[in-house]
Amino acid sequence: MGNGMAFELFSARTRLLCGSALVAVSGSGAFAQDLPDDTGAADAPAETITADAATEGTGTPGTGTAGDATLLDPIIVRAEDPLGGSADRASSVYVADAELEAARLGNMRDVFAGIANVSVGGAIPLNQKIFVNGVDMLNLSISMDGALQNNRAFHHVSANVFDPGLLKFVRVDPGIAAADTGPNAVAGAVVMETIDAGDVILDGNSVGGNFRLSYADNGNTRNAALTLAARSQGFEVLAYGRGVKGDDYKAGNGDTVAGTAADLQSGLLKFAYETDTGHRFELTGQKLWDSELRNFRSNFGPSRRPMVEYDTERSTYSFNYAFTQGGGMWDPEASVGFSESKVNAALYEKSQGTSNTLSAKVQNTFHLSPSNTIVAGVDFYDRLGQYKSDVTDGAEEKSRNIGLFAQARFEPTDRWKISAGARADFQHFEGGEEFENDYSGLSGNLSAVYALTDELSVRAGYSNVFGGLQLEDNYLYYNLYYPGYSWDYDTLKTSRAQNYNLGLDWTRGGLTIGGELFLTEVDNVRDGDENFDFSSQGLNLQATYGWAGGFARLTYTNSESKRDGDVVSSYYLLDYGAPIGQIFALEVQQEIPTLNMMVGGSVDLALDYDLDAHSDLDVDPLRTLPGYGVVNLFAEYHPPALSGVSIRGEIRNLFDENYSDRATYGGDYVGFNTLSEPGRTFVIEAVARF
Repeated sequence: MGNGMAFELFSARTRLLCGSALVAVSGSGAFAQDLPDDTGAADAPAETITADAATEGTGTPGTGTAGDATLLDPIIVRAEDPLGGSADRASSVYVADAELEAARLGNMRDVFAGIANVSVGGAIPLNQKIFVNGVDMLNLSISMDGALQNNRAFHHVSANVFDPGLLKFVRVDPGIAAADTGPNAVAGAVVMETIDAGDVILDGNSVGGNFRLSYADNGNTRNAALTLAARSQGFEVLAYGRGVKGDDYKAGNGDTVAGTAADLQSGLLKFAYETDTGHRFELTGQKLWDSELRNFRSNFGPSRRPMVEYDTERSTYSFNYAFTQGGGMWDPEASVGFSESKVNAALYEKSQGTSNTLSAKVQNTFHLSPSNTIVAGVDFYDRLGQYKSDVTDGAEEKSRNIGLFAQARFEPTDRWKISAGARADFQHFEGGEEFENDYSGLSGNLSAVYALTDELSVRAGYSNVFGGLQLEDNYLYYNLYYPGYSWDYDTLKTSRAQNYNLGLDWTRGGLTIGGELFLTEVDNVRDGDENFDFSSQGLNLQATYGWAGGFARLTYTNSESKRDGDVVSSYYLLDYGAPIGQIFALEVQQEIPTLNMMVGGSVDLALDYDLDAHSDLDVDPLRTLPGYGVVNLFAEYHPPALSGVSIRGEIRNLFDENYSDRATYGGDYVGFNTLSEPGRTFVIEAVARF
């Protein structure tokens, strides 16, 4: 597709977006700040901090003294992505080092706390569902260390629970994803990587680690994590373990919220070997357990129904190969991964839902020049969704897919960056009652960035994606064996998505301002044995400013999701979207070198969203989603006499706001008891690095 055609297709929908007065968050910087593949973080604004200052004295950015502070600047993190300067990354959202560091003993809501267009609802890790531009992350291609995730689970829990303590890199591609990112990326992609031994061991040492402790008074929650790492003669090993235990917390109104007690354990083992000639091999295994009494529907607030123990287990295993000295026409990568989610809950009957994915990928990067590359390869997945109970033999669905892909990234002039890619996917699907069928489809994407001046750039992107036929929620498989409830698979159609964005970015010194219009349209998404059309549209805005020893970032989003062209309540958007509306997120940090401290805070603000006024259907009694404002403060101290030690104090929800996060299910229903977030919470955290 040519530039003119892409713009023409987008502009037809821009009128719709503007007419709806919608707005949401972009993680991109202006063209002048996009870092080429071989550029270091020193090209970021001098007012922020240099790459050396961010990592000096430790393998992990931001784990040194106050003078080596973690950064809120996403441009620094973009530099860690080998393709961070390409056109298809122009709208990508990078989680800053400071956000990852602050979230180590937290959850995924803490990871995305400063990014307004990535909303995390559900209050506790078991329930946390993640929405990107108003779209459920189930509709994005998600990978952890190259292993595909997104294993469909019981819709009252999350299919994507991860421990932030083991993350070193998180990138979100809202809407448009490159062909080499993965299959079925109907609304974008999320790419995550776990920590390596080199991220933990202090410079010049062969062994190292860190120990973290925290206590939160609201819920009496204790948290501990230990990381140990060693390296020698090309070999690396890393071990990580974490445990969280606590009681039910109190909401802002002082009421104890039943079903919210913390009881989580996670672990990571990673082995690596790199030869002198650059052949690197990595083997990784991680597990996460969460077992505790929860509300009958764990993502709902307390009810008169009895509480139920939800026993869950998440696993990811991966093997990766990369040629770190690759170049020219030979720069290969390969990965094999397996991820699994198990949810056991004694609901109407003792039930177990199991979802897993075996995936593999082989690709090569052809370096035509330092700024012009083509990535080509093949990927594969084999997915299973299975339900068993004490009164049934169980039922399952399976899906296998082989994909061929190529993605070209070019810089034809000093002003232009262009990225274009294509995929061909071939899927075999097996459902209940011995149903089998084959499906196939082509996908394509095009992104372009043009620098109008050295400070101002414009960007646009389009993708048309084959979504295939996706597995259903495994706890709904009772439809496959109860008489009269079987699904008619012959009526199902494969999904196809179109994504559009149009953005503008401006940078001067330490100030960056940007924004984008976006639209995602997915035809024939699956609901049991029915199909419907889903869309999400809006606008993202962001501004960042760095100065000597400090940084601030403000993001804003306003999204609206529709089913078959109508604004509907959260129930009818289940597994595809949520009524998000307008959200602001502000983060600020400031170093105080004379006191060996860093101080800062954040504000999360959601405006009232009158869903009933927007809704085109009079199906349910709806209420206005109430707005809220939450202020969080922190201070971090690095004792000069204790090298590698830091002590951090936080006040979360300073003004004791009584609220449910906007992305938490059910807030739009009259009389519904939505799961509340914690009220005012004092947290103390100590970290020792050795």
